[in-house]
Amino acid sequence: METRQMTPEWIVDSLQEWFAVHKRSLPWRQEPTPYHVWVSEIMLQQTRVEAVKGYYDRFLLALPTISSLAKAGEEELLKLWEGLGYYNRVRNMQQAAQTIMEKYHGEFPDSYEEILQLKGIGEYTAGAIASIAFSEAVPAVDGNVLRVISRLLGSFADIGLASTKRDMREWLSGIVLLSNPGEFNQALMDLGATVCIPNGEPRCSECPWKAHCVAAKKGLTGQIPVKAKKGERRREEKTVLLLVSQGKIGLTKRPAEGLLAGMWQFPMLDSFLSLKQVEGVLEGCNLRDYKVRSTSQAKHIFSHVEWQMKGRIVTLPEIPANLVIEGQQVEWVTVEKMEEYYSVPAAFAVYRKLAVRNWGNQNDA
Repeated sequence: METRQMTPEWIVDSLQEWFAVHKRSLPWRQEPTPYHVWVSEIMLQQTRVEAVKGYYDRFLLALPTISSLAKAGEEELLKLWEGLGYYNRVRNMQQAAQTIMEKYHGEFPDSYEEILQLKGIGEYTAGAIASIAFSEAVPAVDGNVLRVISRLLGSFADIGLASTKRDMREWLSGIVLLSNPGEFNQALMDLGATVCIPNGEPRCSECPWKAHCVAAKKGLTGQIPVKAKKGERRREEKTVLLLVSQGKIGLTKRPAEGLLAGMWQFPMLDSFLSLKQVEGVLEGCNLRDYKVRSTSQAKHIFSHVEWQMKGRIVTLPEIPANLVIEGQQVEWVTVEKMEEYYSVPAAFAVYRKLAVRNWGNQNDA
């Protein structure tokens, strides 16, 4: 059978025919209100779809409306986001929700340009919301889309460059006009997530565009897309203290600005400290009769820095009043209270699990 030419109409028709059969069933697609699309898209940044589903349901159960998001307390907000990382995303969402309440009387703005002005919303997210929730004919160009279109066109342009994203967006703008914009953008997202995948061999035999994909026909899927390597991450050494006393553990709050701003953590000291050095820190806080022992090592990778951590368990016979360790005010809580109310980021997952395993279920402490 003769293959049709790769016209804009063919691109749209073939993709939408594929999507009708292979569309993923996702919670936010059941009721694609602007708020639901927004929450899902922000959560999906840097996080896999399967991991997001549970967070999405929990978040909407607690904060079902823009108004409830705008009014939420910081601790509740961060606890709901716990495990998703990049906590400024949810802080920006709250600021945007407050803007919507004040400037738009609680109604989500219905144009791409207005949506783009909201805090924390970039071109991709604005395009997704405008096209899916309001049927505005704008593309939604993220990493998945850049990869798919680069392979389709056989483009070696660096997808990390703003100019490449702009060119791709302009190319897609003429095509999305011919389609149901929301359906087209979601189909393109699904194609990139399930067929033209980022890691491993793409499933070219299942692709609706295989007849005209330059990268597939020329065997270039391993070379396209092109993205310049980022600079090496900075490596930082840390010592994490698990302070334990009378069935409670000690937490400190991180500074209001910077990495993991405003989150709770186990007290953390710069550099690897030996047991003797930790004892010196404790004695500097006028602590006595403590026991210090080593525990697990851990590693956590952020986008620009890598933490290498060594754990030290410090057992105290009594809870000291107003304990401050190198400028960090210690708050004593049960493990159960930590799990329910305190937002401890995934960077400390190893030590959090250790605390739950060893000092959980001590409500009478």
